[in-house]
Amino acid sequence: MEPENLTRVSEFVLLGLSEEPDLQPLLFGLFLSMYLITVLGNLLIVLAVSSDSHLHTPMYFFLSNLSFVDICFTSTTVPKMLVNIQTQSKVITYGGCISQMYFFLLFAGLDVFLLSVMAYDRFVAICHPLHYTVIMYPWLCGQLVLLSWIMSVLISLLYSLMVLRLSFCADLQIPHFFCELNQMIQLACSDTFLNILVLYMVVVPVGGGAVAGILYSYSKIISCICAMSSAQGKYKAFSTCASHLSVVSLFYLTSLGVYLSSPAAHNAHSSATASVLYTVVTPMLNPFIYSLRNKDIKGALKRLFEMTVLKGGLS
Repeated sequence: MEPENLTRVSEFVLLGLSEEPDLQPLLFGLFLSMYLITVLGNLLIVLAVSSDSHLHTPMYFFLSNLSFVDICFTSTTVPKMLVNIQTQSKVITYGGCISQMYFFLLFAGLDVFLLSVMAYDRFVAICHPLHYTVIMYPWLCGQLVLLSWIMSVLISLLYSLMVLRLSFCADLQIPHFFCELNQMIQLACSDTFLNILVLYMVVVPVGGGAVAGILYSYSKIISCICAMSSAQGKYKAFSTCASHLSVVSLFYLTSLGVYLSSPAAHNAHSSATASVLYTVVTPMLNPFIYSLRNKDIKGALKRLFEMTVLKGGLS
């Protein structure tokens, strides 16, 4: 690409999910509803865990962190899309795009790390129940969450700095509803080999290690459950990790389905549509998955509502 074809970028254009004017009100209502459900559902999980002493355990500590991260994860993309639909403007500034990409990668990475930590927690609880409180003591739980934050911050910062070195041409249209890393790299006019190399050098060991950790934990969990003689014991052990396994499956199957599908099978527009599954739908469903069959969470939510109603009545 010749130097004169490069331009100083001040803004990008997010094409969104559809350019059909008739679909915009429907998309606005649908995504506003899903966003509000996501924020409310995950916020209730955080409040229930923090307000109920019965839930001050490692499992629910990690769950409350995951719920907080899911709120932030969805908030990096959906509000901007809603504003664009409402104002009928698809523009996002260069700085806004880089910032959105950074925070999206940050909270996506936290989701990956926290799901791995939660798998390890379930492995210790089921396979080493007598030593659970000794192994998963509060200091270690805090360190695992802190390490997840540090790793996510460093990785997202690295990717964002790598994008800053790229030059862009006159075509600044992003066929997505947010500034997605792959789309940004494809949009660049300058050499992207180093970006792609760094991307895979980090994703393969870190992402692969997280997936391997989850698979190892659940392989051990399945072995421990199969070794149990009591049917009731097997059911109780499986029920403690069923919710987490559902969330892991939903997150990884939807996200990997988007990024591992061949370019021939999916164009950029269909990829953006599929991205809704792991960026919006999965964080929205997580509170329902963790609370529907969880007596502890349902009991904590009931006590939280009763406390709120009582305080409202006294005031």
